[in-house]
Amino acid sequence: MFGGGGGLNPRKMKQMMNQMGIDLEDIDAEEVIIRTPEEELVFHDADVQRMDAQGEQTYQIVGEPDTRPRGEGSTSPDAEADTGGETAVESGFDEDDVEIVAMRTGASEERAREALEETGDLAAAVQKLE
Repeated sequence: MFGGGGGLNPRKMKQMMNQMGIDLEDIDAEEVIIRTPEEELVFHDADVQRMDAQGEQTYQIVGEPDTRPRGEGSTSPDAEADTGGETAVESGFDEDDVEIVAMRTGASEERAREALEETGDLAAAVQKLE
């Protein structure tokens, strides 16, 4: 559509975007997971940029994802830490996440785990229990 960038150098492109009120920020992401009803797309060491334009945030992910069926959990080495018989894959959350939510809110680990499972997000779980 644009035919190879039209010969604009990245510095000039960034200057033009700033003039239009568009701000780009590189994000040093270790892992990005996109969950669909059937599968998860896992990007390791992807290039991620956040673009702020007119009050909206847009994220761009560049990389080659690994694809896995939903529910297989994290592929990180600590994904199956000893949790008293229940792995992080089964609960969907690392025990460290559960402890953080419990400590932050004063809730029991069981309530913290339930909040994490309901919300799917560490910050949202804390907010729900506070």
